[in-house]
Amino acid sequence: MGLGSTPLDVPAGLTPPRRSKVEALLPVRLGVAVTGTRFHLSAKISTENPTAVRAVLDRKFGSPWVNAGPEAGEFRLETEMEGASARELNRDLLSELRRAEKRTRLRAEWTSRGTTERFFDYVPKGTKRA
Repeated sequence: MGLGSTPLDVPAGLTPPRRSKVEALLPVRLGVAVTGTRFHLSAKISTENPTAVRAVLDRKFGSPWVNAGPEAGEFRLETEMEGASARELNRDLLSELRRAEKRTRLRAEWTSRGTTERFFDYVPKGTKRA
């Protein structure tokens, strides 16, 4: 396995490829659940294509967690997620939303362990005590 590769399903009777010392220290991001910190997410999502974005949100979080905002093309999201960092979770969420609709904006607050990190799209906007 090279750096950044995912674990492979190894057929019976064969041994999996060995990981280098560097790879053993890196978390595997794809194919394996990463245990990390639990974050509370409070987000406002606005988009040009609400139908496509709603489908992504429903698939990822389920209908009870997603509410329509006061304006057309706007959603409010309150949920919990687990990951390595708020920045990584924010990037993953926005990337998935933008695969459905490029003109999507995410204003998010990620709270964990008494600290809230705010983001506008991919850009961190500050940290404060919760």
